[in-house]
Amino acid sequence: MNYSKFSTFASQTKGRVFLEKPDKHRTCYMRDRDRIIHCAAFRKLKYKTQVFVYHEGDYYRTRLSHSIEVSQLARSISKIFKVNDDLAEAISLAHDVGHTPFGHAGEEALNSKLHKIGGFNHNFQALKILTLLEKKYFGFDGLNLSWETLEGILKHNGPVKEKIPSYIYKFVNFFEGDLGLNASFEGQIASISDDIAYNNNDIDDGLHAELFTIEELENVTLVKESLKKIKIKNFRNDNYKLRHELVRLLINTMINDLVSNTKINLLHLKPKDVFDIIRIKKNIVSFSDDMIHKEEELRTFLKKKMYNHITVKTMTFKAKKIVLELFDLFVEEFQLLPKVWRTFETKRELMLNVADYISGLTDKNAISIHNKFFNLYNI
Repeated sequence: MNYSKFSTFASQTKGRVFLEKPDKHRTCYMRDRDRIIHCAAFRKLKYKTQVFVYHEGDYYRTRLSHSIEVSQLARSISKIFKVNDDLAEAISLAHDVGHTPFGHAGEEALNSKLHKIGGFNHNFQALKILTLLEKKYFGFDGLNLSWETLEGILKHNGPVKEKIPSYIYKFVNFFEGDLGLNASFEGQIASISDDIAYNNNDIDDGLHAELFTIEELENVTLVKESLKKIKIKNFRNDNYKLRHELVRLLINTMINDLVSNTKINLLHLKPKDVFDIIRIKKNIVSFSDDMIHKEEELRTFLKKKMYNHITVKTMTFKAKKIVLELFDLFVEEFQLLPKVWRTFETKRELMLNVADYISGLTDKNAISIHNKFFNLYNI
C-alpha cells in the first residue's frame, strides 16, 4: 500500500521492550494484531457485557463483537487517509481487553474498592494485561507489543493527564514516550471508530430490546435527518429492516462527516508529517462542530432511554453487587482464590491480585462463582 506522509511506518517503529527477530512475512503491527487476537483476554470478550449481560440474549453486542466492529471501521477509515490500517486495527482490537465483567458497572464496583490505592481504570488495566498478566511466552510476560500499539491503546481517549500506575511508567520510560502528546493518526482513528460503533450499536440493541421506539428516536436531530432520507413507507410494516437501514445510514453519515472534517483540519492546520500530527493540541481526526452537537444529543437520548432504563439499571445493580461481594470475599478469604493469585506480601498486593482476578472474569464466570459461594442451595 502507498502510505501517506501521516502514516506510522512499521519500518520506523521504536520496537518492543524485549528484542525479537523480525517476522519474514508480517510487519510488527500485523504481528501485534495477531498476538492480540490469540490472547486469552481477547477471547474472554465474547462473554463480557457491552450493555446487556450475555444471558439476556444472543443478539446483543458483547465486548468482542463491539471490538471487531470498531476494528472494521478503523481499517476502512485508515484506508481512506492511506495511513497504517494494521496499526489502527491492532489498537482497535485491544482497546477493551481491560474491561471487567458487566461493563462499566463492574468497573465502578472495583474502582470503589480500590479508590484508596489508585482506583481501577479499564484502559490502564488493558495495558497491564498486555504487558504483564498475559503469560504465553518463555522470554517475557505480556505480549511484548510494539510501542506504537501500546501508545495508541494508552492514549485511546487522548493525551494522558491523570496519574498512571508504575507498570505503565516502566514501558513509557523505556521508550522515552511523552504522555502529553496526542495520539497517532491511527490512534485517533481507532478512538473515534469506537464512538461511531458504540453509539450505533446501542441504537440497534436498544430498539431490539424495545427500550425505546423509532418514533421516540425520531426526536433526535441526527436520526430525524436520516429517516427523511429513507423511504419509510416501504418499511412501515417491517421495523426490523427499517432499524438496520437507519443504523447503516447513521454510520455512513458519521463517517462522511468525519472524513470531510478531517480533510478540512489537514488543510487548515497544515501538518507536515507524523510528528506534527501528535504535537498539534487538537485531534486531526474529528467530527465537525455540527456533528459533535448532534452526537451529544444522541448520547443524551441513549442515557435517558437506555442506560437509565429500569431493565438496564436493575441489571447494573445486580452486577455491582456480584463484583463487590466477590471482592470482599476474596480479600477476607484469600485461600479461596485460584492458586496463581495467592502470592502477595501486603494487603495492597492482595487487593490488586483480587482486582486482576475479578476483572479477568467473564460475566458467565462471575455469576457462576458468585452462585457457588453465595447461593446456600449450592452447599
